[in-house]
Amino acid sequence: MATKKAPEKITRKQEKILEKLSPFELKDKFIHLAQEHEKMVGASAGAMLNAGRGNPNWIATTAREAFFVLGKFALSESRRVWEAQDLGGMPQKDGIAKRFKKYFADKNGDGASFLKKAIDYGVSELKFDADDFIYELTDSIIGDNYPVPGRMLKHAEIVSHAYLMQEMCQSKPPKGKYDLFAVEGGTAAMCYIFDTLQVNRLLKRGDKIAVGTPIFTPYIEMPQLEQYGLKLVRIDAEAMDDSGMHSWQYPDSEIDKLADPKIKAFFIANPSNPPSVAVQQKTIDRLVEIVRKKNPNLIIISDDVYGTFVDNFRSLMADLPQNTIGVYSYSKYFGATGWRLGVVAVHQDNIFDKMIAALPESDKKALNKRYSSLTLTPEKMKFIDRMVADSRRVALNHTAGLSLPQQVQMTLFSLFGLCDKKNAYKSLTKKIIRDRLNSFWSGFTEAKEIKNDLRAGYYTETDILIVAEKQHGKAFANYLKKNFEPIDILIRLAEEYGTVLLNGGGFDGPPWSVRTSLANLPDKAYATIGQELEAVLAGYFREWKK
Repeated sequence: MATKKAPEKITRKQEKILEKLSPFELKDKFIHLAQEHEKMVGASAGAMLNAGRGNPNWIATTAREAFFVLGKFALSESRRVWEAQDLGGMPQKDGIAKRFKKYFADKNGDGASFLKKAIDYGVSELKFDADDFIYELTDSIIGDNYPVPGRMLKHAEIVSHAYLMQEMCQSKPPKGKYDLFAVEGGTAAMCYIFDTLQVNRLLKRGDKIAVGTPIFTPYIEMPQLEQYGLKLVRIDAEAMDDSGMHSWQYPDSEIDKLADPKIKAFFIANPSNPPSVAVQQKTIDRLVEIVRKKNPNLIIISDDVYGTFVDNFRSLMADLPQNTIGVYSYSKYFGATGWRLGVVAVHQDNIFDKMIAALPESDKKALNKRYSSLTLTPEKMKFIDRMVADSRRVALNHTAGLSLPQQVQMTLFSLFGLCDKKNAYKSLTKKIIRDRLNSFWSGFTEAKEIKNDLRAGYYTETDILIVAEKQHGKAFANYLKKNFEPIDILIRLAEEYGTVLLNGGGFDGPPWSVRTSLANLPDKAYATIGQELEAVLAGYFREWKK
């Protein structure tokens, strides 16, 4: 009987080449190694643990139940208008609120109770006309019309606005309102924002932009693409806490770089990815002062997808509303990465519209021509409406917009968050990831993270050199640094244990840091991963002692 042959070891030279890849591409190599390990030892003895991607293993059920129940009602409305074999008609608005009430009079399970509660919230709290609101939801879930308005449906925007003010602004929003653009998740938001900033001459090739690092890799990679040609300035979250571990906060010296008016924009994930820590208020206050006194036209893009996992979270869009383009995705909190739901938020009083109005006449003339087929007064077109048009290359603006069933699910998720006055769901999701964070660090005997109220805990970023020094001393940490590539520990982890993590250096974090997603594996897996990391370090230590 043939014996299973172990795969050839990866050389240090090969590791250096692999480190040039994005961590999301490099993970495929780690997965392959972990699968080879699984084949060697058998799935029951060594099942692969893939903590490399942040797709949560929970979903919000109630708002989804409401979606499917609403769909059944919508079909009954369609058949009421016209029924012929497999064919129905378009739902009609007149009297739809009465028919909704009658249809759900004796229905209370499977999402019906929440759906009725959500409708009541819209009518009583947000002052919607019942027929208008129910008709928008009913017609939209059928998906029989184009999105109108293309930026976002009327009631969907009001509901999502209320949700964002609650979650991103601590229910204490700044004066005025935000315009929202419903998009296909946070990734689409990034693409649309980059394009419209460039097209409208707010960012030009060769401009300096700042990026708060470590950060989600595309924020580093996209600006450097040839079509944008932007120059990066790193704003490093390099502060340390009293225990000698990373606090993942920005020192004043780093934030002060933003006082340079040559820096045109600042991209930040808050809470951060991968450290998963929110920016402390004193840093936000310092940034506010810098913007007001030194760099008033600083464009800020704040990606706040993990904000719901931090107590009393407050986004930069709340404290610097005129300068900030807010990005929020429903994917992580509601377990909805496959739904592709997100919004871009721009305050109605913003620097973007003012900067466009102040462009040189030649630029304004070119932009007026670009948008002239959409309006007789293109010079008055809002920045966010230009973004909608640019998302469909202007010529297809009439078919722009997120699909209507997606907007319905987004509305129901938002209403669920607004109606959950006791924060039962939020408390549960926070507990899940915080318990996993504690389990992960329980695997280490010396290195521990200090409790931090600003920590979301969706991921944890572990600086292996710091852990190595705490476990075995500084000389050992120096040995690792001198003799191995940073990804070597991830390769060993995959080869020896079948566990997949991502390299934190790929996110512009410390070169020897590793990112562990705390969202996508069973709770008990995280103590195992911590123990495995310590065991791999112990293997290096034995080699060093020899």
